[in-house]
Amino acid sequence: MMEYHVSARRIDAHGSLARAKEAEVVLDTDLAGRRDAMNPVELLLSALAACMLKGVERVTPLLQFHIDGVEIALEGVRQDAPPRLVAIRYEIVVDSPESDQRLDLLHRNILKYGTISNTLSAALPLEGGLRRKA
Repeated sequence: MMEYHVSARRIDAHGSLARAKEAEVVLDTDLAGRRDAMNPVELLLSALAACMLKGVERVTPLLQFHIDGVEIALEGVRQDAPPRLVAIRYEIVVDSPESDQRLDLLHRNILKYGTISNTLSAALPLEGGLRRKA
């Protein structure tokens, strides 16, 4: 079993700070919002994006997969009462000369072995796909 540790503290009414290892992230905890920090939903979506990108890094050497770049776009769909996400939509865009079958294999592996993607998909629909960069 692996364990992860994060600590967070309120700076003031406009923001907070989270720490893990030697990294710090400013958190948007201001009720009015702030443009220079991510709010909790954006952080969750960023965690999913990081999970997917880490999956690419993990899988590509194993599959001897050639990529020149990867971009991920995510959208969280939130209901108001009670406040919660009801779906997450994603699009993974890969710049690669690999075949469509190998791109599909990459996509399946990204989802199958991701800690965050597996956790979130147990709680709500993850809808999306992987496509080749035009």
